[in-house]
Amino acid sequence: MNATTPKPILILGGTGKTGRRLAERLTARGLPVRIGSRSGSPRFDWEVPATWGPAVQGVSAVYISYYPDIAVPGAAEVVDAFARFAVANGVARLVLLSGRGETEAQRAEEMLKASGAEWTILRCAWFSQNFSEGFLVEPLLAGEVALPVGPVGEPFLDADDIADVAEAALTQPGHIGQLYELTGPRLLSFADAVAEIGKAAGRDIRFVRISHDEFTAAVASHDLPPEFGWLLNELFTQVLDGRNESLTDGVQRVLGRAPKDFSTYATETAASRIWSN
Repeated sequence: MNATTPKPILILGGTGKTGRRLAERLTARGLPVRIGSRSGSPRFDWEVPATWGPAVQGVSAVYISYYPDIAVPGAAEVVDAFARFAVANGVARLVLLSGRGETEAQRAEEMLKASGAEWTILRCAWFSQNFSEGFLVEPLLAGEVALPVGPVGEPFLDADDIADVAEAALTQPGHIGQLYELTGPRLLSFADAVAEIGKAAGRDIRFVRISHDEFTAAVASHDLPPEFGWLLNELFTQVLDGRNESLTDGVQRVLGRAPKDFSTYATETAASRIWSN
């Protein structure tokens, strides 16, 4: 590799909702990308620190998206260990995907700040894409979404906006030492969001509020890995209690434009027929 060839950017969670989009953007600009995943080459596994060395070898920066989610217990310690490892191995620039209102996520942020890295933190609201690239697709197709959440407003955030912000943070000056809190442009309840999806898909999709016990039983019946069951329960019992019922200007600050509205997301996504039987 000669001096004019840029070093690759390592994207941890490079096949996930935000990592995949970030990889597409960087690749389109001709920037070299290394995908950090268990199926990547070299392989990267959060639970196997022996895989970290080959993954960070010769990279210029790392986008950190923790699997399965930065909210799970113990995530902060693993992110801390990785950040210190990366800095010790010559990778100074780290951009962390974090979550709003999540105790473990905020612990990870503090550890990243203390790691000696040139850090940027993207503290994100609930992704719009959870309705189209996650566990909610099946109930939406079935015509009924049952969740243990009331009329609390959530500023749903588009994963495309997260990827655009991450691209800027990784490739432009001025973002080191910045914490960007990212939200969409308006608050919607889950019932509102489901109604907008139904309208966009041209279908009658109902939203039903259920008890936490009913939700826990429903999650258990789906044979999910234990950490996913824990995570869903945590999100719906703790995080969606109104603590995030506010808008921020993070997307505007970084990109100089408003974030994508949920109705735009719903219309664009409905065109793919993901919610159509």
